[in-house]
Amino acid sequence: MADDPRFARQGDDLTTEVEVDLYTAVLGGETRVPTLDGQVVLKIPAGTQPGQSIRLKGRGMPQLKNSKVRGDLFAKIKVRLPKNLTDKQRKLFEELAGGS
Repeated sequence: MADDPRFARQGDDLTTEVEVDLYTAVLGGETRVPTLDGQVVLKIPAGTQPGQSIRLKGRGMPQLKNSKVRGDLFAKIKVRLPKNLTDKQRKLFEELAGGS
């Protein structure tokens, strides 16, 4: 198998970066994650931190001696911050920050 730029490999385990928006990281939700077998839906828990890894058991590389056994895939969360806030969004963030 040729190297796939979406994944970093360490033994039988793979790592990939998954970008989620701020709201999904804070409130929780779902996102799609690439795997060797196609995309899967990953549940993002509320309060997920930037750089946090979520393990997808058995979604990594097949073992050389036993192809039925696979490593894990680790989805490293990259949080995308909003660039342009509406006035209402800005006001809500200021309230959260204690600016009111």
